[in-house]
Amino acid sequence: MVEVTAYTDGACSGNPGPGGWGVLLIARNGDRIVGERELKGGEADTTNNRMELLAAIHALEALTRKARITVVTDSQYLRRGITDWIGNWKRRGWKTASDRPVKNRDLWMRLDDIQQQHDVVWTWVRGHRGHPGNERSDQIARDGMQPFLSARNAGGSVADSGLREVRH
Repeated sequence: MVEVTAYTDGACSGNPGPGGWGVLLIARNGDRIVGERELKGGEADTTNNRMELLAAIHALEALTRKARITVVTDSQYLRRGITDWIGNWKRRGWKTASDRPVKNRDLWMRLDDIQQQHDVVWTWVRGHRGHPGNERSDQIARDGMQPFLSARNAGGSVADSGLREVRH
């Protein structure tokens, strides 16, 4: 049986600011790699947490059929949100324990919907510690941010530059 590992990461220059998300998907049949795919994108004005969520969403949305997938993230916000907090948020009508609206509700709802279609294991790794998959997804996320960062640094607005969300 083919199993998929998705290394996901988000990046942001300023928070909020230009941001990017990146995914490295690796499909294995036993010990043999049978496929790899990179995905990236970004937004002109976003937060790191939104980029972390979008990376996971795009990883799961890239799967064409039900799969067993391990999502590897360096974001405790993402891992704890989807494994520990989301049930209570839904029971409270998308409110936190302090009765405030859940931030990024739109993305949490999208992630919750898409994860129901797969057998997902959520794994956390400490970021920037030399883990190859995590380091690669970080670079992909920074690449996804680059068009938006370049537009900001050039003094123009992203809208003026004609740039839109980038997906590969």
